Amino acid sequence: MGSHSHEVTDAIIDTLKRAGSALKAEGIRFALCGGCAAYARGAAPSLHDVDFVLVEEDVPRALETLRQAGFRTEKPPEDWLVKAFDEGDRLVDLIFRIHERDVTAEMIDRSDLINTAALSLPVLDATDLVISWILPMSEHSCNYGAMLPQVRALREQVDWDRVAAVASVSPYASTFLTLLDRLGVACPKPPGDHPDTTWP
Repeated sequence: MGSHSHEVTDAIIDTLKRAGSALKAEGIRFALCGGCAAYARGAAPSLHDVDFVLVEEDVPRALETLRQAGFRTEKPPEDWLVKAFDEGDRLVDLIFRIHERDVTAEMIDRSDLINTAALSLPVLDATDLVISWILPMSEHSCNYGAMLPQVRALREQVDWDRVAAVASVSPYASTFLTLLDRLGVACPKPPGDHPDTTWP
């Protein structure tokens, strides 16, 4: 990783600490997701923004908390997230819907408190994290190669049968699981052997 990449990573970690500590201090229900969650769970740093999941009803309070902490907030036209920007326009996404499925309190409750950048933060369960990456795959967004290193790093933390059951609705996600199986990363049972496809 070049020096510029280190600078980007260090800046994003600083934004992560500022946003995470502000939300935590206000008692808002949230969990770290995306690349920062993978990093917290042991994957190599590949950090371009900060992603948190939270339930939709907590979005206004979370936005106000970040605004008071010095972030510039924005409600984009998309109906699944809102945004906040730190100094230098470093982005924080507050995600309340993943692939047309509402983030639930149960999903937040399954997160683990992990020391991340010298701050103890709730980090999305590894199984939920992988599902959140692969379920939205489509013909327009299907970069298996970019996702493989992060998924490989988390493989021992993931309930692959659960992932396979939820991913069975998507040919793109299911095909990625077949690739992971062939590579020895994951060995899920057929979805019929694990019928609970509810998520999140």
